[in-house]
Amino acid sequence: MSRRQRGLILRALAFLFFINAASVVLYLLLHPRPSSPPRQTLTLAPTPPFPSLKPWPPLPSFLPWLPPPNPPVGSCEAFFGHGFSDRVDLFPISPSASGWFRCHHSKTLRSSVCEGGGIRMDPGRIAMSRGGERLEEVIGRGEDDEMPKFEAGAFEIELDMPGDSKVVDKAFLDRYLRQGQVGVHTMRSLLDSIRAVEPGKLGCSLWIEEPTVLVTRFEYANLFHTVTDWYSAYVSSRITGLSKRPHLVFVDGHCKAPLEETWEALFSTVRYAKHFSGPVCFRHAIFSPLGYETALFKGLSEQINCHGTSANILHENPDDTRTARLSEFGEMLRAAFGLVVDGMQAKPSTGHNVLFVRREDYLAHPRHTGKVESRLSNEQEVFDSVSKWASNHSICKINMANGLFAHMHMKEQLQAIQEASVVIGAHGAGLTHLVSATPNTIVLEIISSNYRRPHFALISKWKGLEYHAIDLFGSYAVPDEVIEKLSMIMRSFGC
Repeated sequence: MSRRQRGLILRALAFLFFINAASVVLYLLLHPRPSSPPRQTLTLAPTPPFPSLKPWPPLPSFLPWLPPPNPPVGSCEAFFGHGFSDRVDLFPISPSASGWFRCHHSKTLRSSVCEGGGIRMDPGRIAMSRGGERLEEVIGRGEDDEMPKFEAGAFEIELDMPGDSKVVDKAFLDRYLRQGQVGVHTMRSLLDSIRAVEPGKLGCSLWIEEPTVLVTRFEYANLFHTVTDWYSAYVSSRITGLSKRPHLVFVDGHCKAPLEETWEALFSTVRYAKHFSGPVCFRHAIFSPLGYETALFKGLSEQINCHGTSANILHENPDDTRTARLSEFGEMLRAAFGLVVDGMQAKPSTGHNVLFVRREDYLAHPRHTGKVESRLSNEQEVFDSVSKWASNHSICKINMANGLFAHMHMKEQLQAIQEASVVIGAHGAGLTHLVSATPNTIVLEIISSNYRRPHFALISKWKGLEYHAIDLFGSYAVPDEVIEKLSMIMRSFGC
């Protein structure tokens, strides 16, 4: 074969190869290969609008809770805000079962907010009194009768695992819901009672579609301890990203108490577990930590070196030693009752209100005698003397407010607090209302020698309020000494 013939053959082969390659490319362009379906990741569905739930009110001190800020352990945000940044997904949402469960753990508070869906509560497996009765109907009932005791399966969750299996073990509870100093840790016992149910066997005749917070109260008639419960439920609602205020269920058997009106104002609805006629299922249940596990309570025995400041300052200059969370929560309490939440507008336009928080007899709970222990033996004398001084003040108009809180509706109590320039009183739970005090409020606490406790000095510090104390020898206060201290305070207002 000649050299010329070999050249023609090679050019012909090259031409055929080119034609074939071009045909393949043209085919692929005109007939693209179907793309592979994306890998499916199962997540919670977007939050529905839930029109029946109350919206969150706008709050001047509000700072975002989500995404989780992951604050340093021991910082103010870790104590009072979203320190629950260690998320543990025990059972992610599955295509074969409606149940899911996870916990948000705080290394700072050593407690967890847990939540889940496809959860069934059987009140028949919870041993406790019915709850919600009139106080007069249950006089003498023991506290032990009112606290829940959970049988195995009191709570169930639909999971793709063998039925009747425990959902959490002791190692999990010891790590994420520690017993701590709490004698009876009801939330730990509740989680220990949860059993798995195989898909399709949950057996729910009643479903609550909207998010629901489950709470167990202990000292439910005491304002300080109830504020810790309110705060825990509020924080639980925020860190779980609820778009509106949830329903709330009391998993306890306490009788109805005056403080219940605030639960009803804060949340969309309130109901007792035993008031359901049978088992009930939740699409989204949130298990709130005990009030004893909040910074408000832990600060009584632990060093929490935090100072209150405004949200605007923190927004511009983040500071791990300062917090606006208690101010945010105090505004939430006032807003729940339709009160003005702007601190400047809340004060009276003329003069200064001096609120004297009183201690008075009232029947608190079934085991109570109706008599409160005096912390200031001559309280009436002091009040009368201060009232006379105020009425004769020559420079400023000073209005004395008689804070008989035990016989006032909560809205009236909160309004008295927000309008006060000065709050004065003997050590007692009524001073817990300082969480709702507005900026520039000054506190004067009269402390008997038997009650030198830090509750209200701490709340004042965490709120950023100016605080003064009169330490007594015994429980008698010299009226002139109280007036002298109050006069010094009023001079700071130009009086």
